[in-house]
Amino acid sequence: MNPVICIVGARPNFMKMAPILRALAAHSPPIPMLLVHTGQHYDRDMSDKLFEDLALPRPDINLEVGSASHAVQTAEVMRRFEPLVDAHHPSCVLVVGDVNSTLACALVATKKGIPVAHVESGLRSNDRAMPEEINRILTDQISDRLYITERSAASNLAREGIENARICFVGNVMIDSLLHAKHKAVDPFETLKDHGIDAAMLGASGHYGVVTLHRPSNVDNQQTLSDLLGVLAEVAVKIPLVFALHPRTKANIERFGLFNLINPNCMALLPPQGYLEMLGLMAGATLMLTDSGGLQEETTALGVPCLTLRENTERPITIDQGTNTLVGRDRQAILDASFEILAGRGKKGRVPEYWDGHAAERIAADLWNWLK
Repeated sequence: MNPVICIVGARPNFMKMAPILRALAAHSPPIPMLLVHTGQHYDRDMSDKLFEDLALPRPDINLEVGSASHAVQTAEVMRRFEPLVDAHHPSCVLVVGDVNSTLACALVATKKGIPVAHVESGLRSNDRAMPEEINRILTDQISDRLYITERSAASNLAREGIENARICFVGNVMIDSLLHAKHKAVDPFETLKDHGIDAAMLGASGHYGVVTLHRPSNVDNQQTLSDLLGVLAEVAVKIPLVFALHPRTKANIERFGLFNLINPNCMALLPPQGYLEMLGLMAGATLMLTDSGGLQEETTALGVPCLTLRENTERPITIDQGTNTLVGRDRQAILDASFEILAGRGKKGRVPEYWDGHAAERIAADLWNWLK
């Protein structure tokens, strides 16, 4: 069998691909593979740590595309990926998630008659202002094998005309990574100490919340970002917050002059964290406030109440079955939901079907039979 070319392009892809690569290697017989990093997002220090934290093998090839506009980045991935397809004649191209690299490599493969398998298919926010939503819809349309994390995804795909025979329900590979690494998670107090933050700020109880913000709709507008920082400051009066600052968010706080809204006595600012550090912070948290898709899933798996600062989510199972609540950017909704959690009335939720640490094994078994 010719190799399966596996694509990663940005940080969330690593968490999804690591268990898949292990499962392909452990399959009997092993499924040959080639790991390609497009370099869509690349921070050498952070990437090196991610590979180590996830026990992810080094990429066989790095396209080193780098940052650019959506159109330029997508085109550049396609331009650099096409010669690889010609050189290696893959049995299929396996893509994960919804970043530009996902769509770009799927386009190259399908135009060359190479089968495409898409992991995490069928998730929909129904908000086409999100670039990721466009990537999800288009990748699913041209994929030959669609692996879904929750059953509602199959309904989304059916509405878009994708026949059921192309769909396979396998569960969530993000949770495979979480369960594989949970025992190695870094103690949150160690993380604070490593960044020069006195754990005494958490108070005698040691309870804290975790914050992440990175979506352009939340951090690129001065008034929106100011409002969100204001309400976070109100929450922080009741429970200290650990805020892992995305580079985009930090740059905009600086650009708009909003650091005065952050009270260092009850809000600890951290740089972007490694996977094991973030896992430790989440696992020990009383609540999570985020606009991240993946963290909605991880907090559901960990049983930690999550408030999503968005008007929609492509992961509705985290609301229907998990610990997630959509609060948007509404100040009162955020405060009310936060104080409910602090009063012990947060959503308990349950772990959804097939979020059991074996999704990647199901993918490997199905992929082998499908390619045969």
